Amino acid sequence: MRPMSFYRSKLEAIFLVAILFGLTAPAQGPAKKWMTQWEPAKLVNGSPVLFRVTAPLQLEDLRGNFLGQEFSFRPSEACRCWYGFAGVSLTTKPGAYTLRVEGKGPSGKEAAMSYLVRVSAAHYPTSALKVAPGFVEPPKETAPRIEEEQAEKKKVFSTSAPEALWSGRFEPPAAAEVSGVFGSARVFNGVKKSRHTGLDFRVTTGTPIVAANSGTVILARPLYFEGNCVMIDHGQGLLTMYLHLSEFKVKEGEAVKRGQILGLSGGTGRATAPHLHFAVRWRGEYLDPRTLLELHPPAK
Repeated sequence: MRPMSFYRSKLEAIFLVAILFGLTAPAQGPAKKWMTQWEPAKLVNGSPVLFRVTAPLQLEDLRGNFLGQEFSFRPSEACRCWYGFAGVSLTTKPGAYTLRVEGKGPSGKEAAMSYLVRVSAAHYPTSALKVAPGFVEPPKETAPRIEEEQAEKKKVFSTSAPEALWSGRFEPPAAAEVSGVFGSARVFNGVKKSRHTGLDFRVTTGTPIVAANSGTVILARPLYFEGNCVMIDHGQGLLTMYLHLSEFKVKEGEAVKRGQILGLSGGTGRATAPHLHFAVRWRGEYLDPRTLLELHPPAK
């Protein structure tokens, strides 16, 4: 007969795996019938999140609500689960927040459950940069252009396909090391302006920049601060943005696949040197691109 310590160590190992993969027991609903997990296992403000849910009955659809944002789940035969994309804004305070999911079966039977998901505080650094004075305090004559671009971006940000256009993992837009991280407080020429809302890749001018996943090009034009910029709609409010390009290789309205060349890198707009600024936006909130690239969505 094996000693009790053997079984205790086995149970501790199982518990550790559950913690690492974000498994929890349901706060509401039938015990041991619902199961959910999320990536990353530790959520912080600014983090994208991939939820996976296994339901106790066959469902035709599944919807979720987290932090006041509604989102849809997709079924996957690979994991025999439903998965959905959501996000935690940079302004979200540490605490426990409710994930609510509701589904409907073939016979019209409805099912629902709720989980508590903990969000911790991220610790973002501060970085100081030197740029042309016109990008800290733009000349008065540029005001009409900047206002027009702000209005156009607001319009583009509000346009997203109702269905998910992406599938599988998101890949880096360039094969290069990271030179600037998401969330850092940016100080331009001694003036604190904002937080860095993307991930910078150290690339030389002319480096091919590719789409992180499939979607539709909703913007491909020069902007004052962003320089030559491409935005891709991946559906359901998820956008990726590629800034400071030297050349475009796609047009607005074009459908693109993961890995397709969007343009060539450069140093246009508010840039200290040639590089790629890669940003992720979901439902009006900027999220950490590095975390997005680390998610493992199930196969279809």
